[in-house]
Amino acid sequence: MRAVVQRVKEASVRVEGKVISQIGPGFLVLLGIENEDKQEDIDWLAAKIARLRVFSDENNAMNLSILETKGDIIVVSQFTLHASTKKGNRPSFIKAARPETAIPLYEAFVAEMSTHLGKNVQTGEFGAMMDVGLVNDGPVTIVIDTKLKE
Repeated sequence: MRAVVQRVKEASVRVEGKVISQIGPGFLVLLGIENEDKQEDIDWLAAKIARLRVFSDENNAMNLSILETKGDIIVVSQFTLHASTKKGNRPSFIKAARPETAIPLYEAFVAEMSTHLGKNVQTGEFGAMMDVGLVNDGPVTIVIDTKLKE
C-alpha cells in the first residue's frame, strides 16, 4: 500500500463537476493499493498517518499530528501510484490491485482512518474520473509505502 500524504489548507474532490468531498486544514491522502496488500498494511498505514507529526506547534516546528490539530482527511484511491516505468514510456500498472480486491481494502482503510480520527473521513469516488483540488500547506508532501516502512 502506498500513500502520498499532502498537508493541505483545503482540498476538494469533484466528480462530473459536482463537489463530493471538501475539507479545510488536514491531509489529502492519495492511496494506491497493490495485489499483495492485507489488513496489516491498512492497520500500519492508518496509524502512521494519524500520528505523523507534520503540523506546526506554537514554535512553528512540525511537531503536531492531525489528531492534535483535529484536522480532516480526504482519501482518494489512485492506482497510478503503483505505475512501473521500468520499460518504455507507457507505464505498466500490473502491481495495482484490480477493483474486486482494491475496493474492500480501500473501504477498510477509510474505516480504519476514521476510527483513528474519531470522525468521518471524506473520500473520492472509487474508479471515477475525479478533479482533485488542493492548496498544499508548506508544501508538505510525504510518500509512505507499507512494503518499505521508511
